[in-house]
Amino acid sequence: MGFPRHRCFVYTGAPSNNLKGLSWFLNSQLKAGSRCIYLNSPTMVAGMRSYLAADGVDIARKTTDGTLVLSSDQSHLVKGRFEGPRMLAMLTEEVHRAMADGYKSLFVTGDLTWEFGNERNFDKLLEYEWGLEELFQAYPILNGICQYHRDTLPPKAIEDGLRAHKALFVSDTLSLLNPEYTPPVKGDHLHGHRKASLVQS
Repeated sequence: MGFPRHRCFVYTGAPSNNLKGLSWFLNSQLKAGSRCIYLNSPTMVAGMRSYLAADGVDIARKTTDGTLVLSSDQSHLVKGRFEGPRMLAMLTEEVHRAMADGYKSLFVTGDLTWEFGNERNFDKLLEYEWGLEELFQAYPILNGICQYHRDTLPPKAIEDGLRAHKALFVSDTLSLLNPEYTPPVKGDHLHGHRKASLVQS
């Protein structure tokens, strides 16, 4: 078993502060032969585009051949409402497409504040994240980071996000095993705090 590929990134402050680290990590995935998908607001997508270009990524070529997808698309929303099953189905299609196109892996990262749209109903967030974890287990090709902005998300959403991820993204070179992870077993309870294990990503 390798290090968990489904990671949670909880951050505070301006989202743009994270662009440099995330762009470095995304670029490392591109260099490793991955197809990369970045989902966020138009402003953040423009910022990511600039950072990747500064790092020497040929944006035009990578986006044209489908290796890099920088998107603010919200077609997963239904009348502005986030639908977990719809999002999971779309991600599954992307996994199959990456496999058919011969990519070694598919790296996906998106910010929950943008992904959940204006309605901001997080009642089924935990159910969605557990479903996403099952997708990661089913497809070893899949690798990703779910971004949680503590300043814009309700405390319950942050709590659910931490419960559903086996690993935490800290920086472009550091990830942690998550002591808050709770397997989706009926009747199970939150694990007690355990000492996090450090790994270099």
